[in-house]
Amino acid sequence: MSRPKIVLDCDPGVDDMFALFCALRYCDLLAVTSVAGNVGLDYTTENALAILELAGSDVPVHRGAAGPFNGTTAEDARHVHGETGLGGVSLPAATANIASDDATDALFDLTATGDVTVVAIGPLTNIAHAIERDPTWIRRIPRLVIMGGSTSAGNVTSHAEFNIWADPEAAAVVFDSGISLTMAGLNLTRQVTMGQPEIDTMSASSTPTAAAGAGALDYYSDFSMAHYGVKQSAMHDPCAVLEVVRPELFGREAMSVNIETAGVHTRGMTVCDQRANAVAPDTDVLVDAASSVVVELIVQAAIDPAS
Repeated sequence: MSRPKIVLDCDPGVDDMFALFCALRYCDLLAVTSVAGNVGLDYTTENALAILELAGSDVPVHRGAAGPFNGTTAEDARHVHGETGLGGVSLPAATANIASDDATDALFDLTATGDVTVVAIGPLTNIAHAIERDPTWIRRIPRLVIMGGSTSAGNVTSHAEFNIWADPEAAAVVFDSGISLTMAGLNLTRQVTMGQPEIDTMSASSTPTAAAGAGALDYYSDFSMAHYGVKQSAMHDPCAVLEVVRPELFGREAMSVNIETAGVHTRGMTVCDQRANAVAPDTDVLVDAASSVVVELIVQAAIDPAS
């Protein structure tokens, strides 16, 4: 399996934890940039540092945006991920410090070689700031892969997925920029779920990352049981990482995608034109997955992210 070079822009987050494990095991992870999203920026940054250290990694973390692109107050998803973001799992405090407090500069430096894919699995605030500061930056990255949006139903509102809804203005900047973009939306990630069998498998392992993953997934799945009647949780964020590593595991369609920033009922919606005669289908939208294989890759990464 090839190890593509990536930078991971994230807001840990339970499923971000699993995405980080996948990035460490299957990618050449150059750095992490943090952004406010599932919880506030202090927590997402601390969580990224702690997860990496738990996995025995010294990958640098660069602190990013604390709030939305337009300066409004940040929304979060503490009700899903817990007060600190990791589902009640308490990790040892990281001994490492952040590498910098300017994620945008870090993105510019890390992608200067032209062969680094950026994977963004939180609100797109950092990416939008980079494009605003240097619109030519999009030509220096082969592809941006995001977890966000949906071709169908949302999860925050009937039409909006959290990462896009949390900063639709940033998402609009990104989607309108002309960047080469692959979208792993809810329509795809809801096909990749983990629950009690995966909790049991990780619990049976002796590694600290597996223990953390099992505890976080148990919390995450309890939320799903309480709200949806099933103890299964969608593994949203790992899908974006694994698409870079194993693209053949995912089906895709080219679509024209626009971000709704003004709708009373649809703000944050990814408006995906799925008509056969759609104009300028410029977004690579993932539509299905070899789910059992993807789940196995996630579990293996949680048990041993260093392999």
